[in-house]
Amino acid sequence: MDTSESSTEPRTPKAEQEDGGPRGWRRFAMDTRPLRRPAYRRLWASTVVTAVGSQLTAVAVPKQIYDITGSSAWVGAASLAGLLPLIVFALWGGAIADSMDRRRLLLLTNTGIAVTSLLFWVQAFVGLESVWTLMLLLALQQAFWGLNAPARSASIARLVPADELPAANALGSTVMQTGQIAGPLLAGALIPVIGLAELYLIDALALCVTVWAVYRLPALPPLAAAKAGSAGLRGVLEGFRYISGHAVLLLSFLADIVAMVLGMPRALFPQLASETYAPYGEGFALGLLFAAIPLGAVLGGLFSGTFSRARRHGWMVIGSVVVWGLAVAGFGLSGSLWLAVAFLALAGVADMVSMVFRGAILLSAATDEMRGRMQGVFTVVVAGGPRLADVLHGTAGSAFGPRTAVAGGGVLVVVVMLALAAAMPALRRYRV
Repeated sequence: MDTSESSTEPRTPKAEQEDGGPRGWRRFAMDTRPLRRPAYRRLWASTVVTAVGSQLTAVAVPKQIYDITGSSAWVGAASLAGLLPLIVFALWGGAIADSMDRRRLLLLTNTGIAVTSLLFWVQAFVGLESVWTLMLLLALQQAFWGLNAPARSASIARLVPADELPAANALGSTVMQTGQIAGPLLAGALIPVIGLAELYLIDALALCVTVWAVYRLPALPPLAAAKAGSAGLRGVLEGFRYISGHAVLLLSFLADIVAMVLGMPRALFPQLASETYAPYGEGFALGLLFAAIPLGAVLGGLFSGTFSRARRHGWMVIGSVVVWGLAVAGFGLSGSLWLAVAFLALAGVADMVSMVFRGAILLSAATDEMRGRMQGVFTVVVAGGPRLADVLHGTAGSAFGPRTAVAGGGVLVVVVMLALAAAMPALRRYRV
């Protein structure tokens, strides 16, 4: 297989050659420079295919569990059953990604995810109706995903140059956010037509496309010799020591924890839809609240050209987290549903910007032999933060009322983020 394509420099359009950037409306539109690189384009194309397919399974599993048990408690238990394997294997997967060819690891794990989706289809097709089987398959799927995610993210820095990392992150994040909107809508439309089991089969077939796209990638072996035992517990602990010794990496994680744990209000959406926005229609209001943040994120991705060329990555993270907090506070103070949706959409745009530049910092500030472990920790933070927020906001909402809890959380995000930026200048000073 030809492995030279990842280093092939594409021709720069004339509009960008003369002044270093695009002209006219192109400077605001999505920054697509990374798609000119064949290897990254294949990785991104596989994400396009699976972003929707994975959401079909994400809808089908809780729906099937509820159909079997009639209990939302079992649905919640299944979600927790997938969380522990995700955390454990994401941390371990990061260490593995730093000690072996990342392309080979992606092939193995994507194949494992595809086989798991096929097993989901088999159990549904034969009418097994076993909750424990579903929970076991879900745990297995999340374990494979935890092994896969760090290698996929860490590979991006080997496929595009450093100045295109924000654009590459924006492209990938936009696709994933779009999948979170389109996937559930498609699942809801398909279940009455083709049935539940076939959703799993569609996901498995989509994953076959992913495996083929990964197979076409160039080899991605470690750039430096892996240390003995780096794929085990020692390697995981080395990753945490590396984070503690690099303030900008530590702050990039803390910024996400501050934004998500203190400021993610989704646990209070049902109560707000029922009490504050009931005159608009409870179901209608609830759907808008849940859709607003991802819609804002997609909008931010579509206009990523407005920010993807920024070089002060640290300030972009600080600013976007502060805007997130202000938008969440505005949402909490909104008595109008449409104003609330507008604030949540603004929060979604800020979250996209934060995600883009936090990801770029992790890929550019860490050395290649540590990138997998950084992405493993990133996966755990992204998965765990909103779940902790659900507990925190649910408790605060019961104690102080939902609007006070949301607004207070948004204000706390701003205060804590600005305090961190003032106390630790590493993030303020970081630039490409």
